[in-house]
Parts: sequence; C-alpha cells; structure tokens
Amino acid sequence: MKIGEIASLTKVDTQTLRYYEKIGLLPAPIRMANGYRSYPDHSVERIRFIRHCRELDMSLEEVARILELSSQPDADCDDINRILDRHLEQVREKQQQLAELEAQLQSLRSQCDTHRRAADCGILKDLMQAASGAQCSCHSTTT
Repeated sequence: MKIGEIASLTKVDTQTLRYYEKIGLLPAPIRMANGYRSYPDHSVERIRFIRHCRELDMSLEEVARILELSSQPDADCDDINRILDRHLEQVREKQQQLAELEAQLQSLRSQCDTHRRAADCGILKDLMQAASGAQCSCHSTTT
C-alpha cells in the first residue's frame, strides 16, 4: 500500500508517517521499483495504535516503549503501568497549570468589565504595565 493510501486510511499525514519511519516507530517499508514506499497491510493497525496513543497525549518516547513491550508477550505489564502512572501525573500537573492560567485570565478579564475605548481598557493597561516590568493583576496573587 502506498504512503498516500495508508495516510488516508489512518488519518495521519504523510510527513508524519515518514517521521515515524525515521525515528523507528514504523519499520521501513519496502521500496517498489519506482522508489515509492510500499507498506504492508498490518502497518495500518500499528499506525492507528500510534495515533491513538498520541491522541492520549503520550510522548513519542512513551509510545515507542509501549510498542517495544507489545512485541514482548512475556514482558512484565508493570512497565506499561509505570508509563501510564507517569503520564497520569503529567496530566494532573497540566490540569493544575491550566487552573492557574484560568484564574490569571479571569483576574485579567476583571480589569475591564464595561465597554470602553482601548485607551481606557483595564486589560490593555494591565498588560502594558506588566510589559514595563510592573506587577500585573493576573500574576499578583499566584506568584
């Protein structure tokens, strides 16, 4: 199957497929006489697996390790559990960071709650104040 066909089937860009091949997530396909890549049919499942892991925001390193473990049926599943536990911790940290960002944006938004001219906009004034090195409302309570 040509790269365009497999890209269409898996909804993964051809450049991404080439990158996955380059970093070893995908085995190198055979080359046809015309130089085109020819992927075996089972590559579709592997690419969909990678795509699913990436949709879960797993790093390429995490995906590579999970793929490595999947090729070792007798490997201990604890390695996969540890990968997911670390990933869950990263997600929790991101959630905390996003909550802090939301609070900062709400604080900034509260600086201008009525229709005004840009010259009188509290949000713009606060951002300009921060740009000049002064304390801004959105960071005064979180840092």
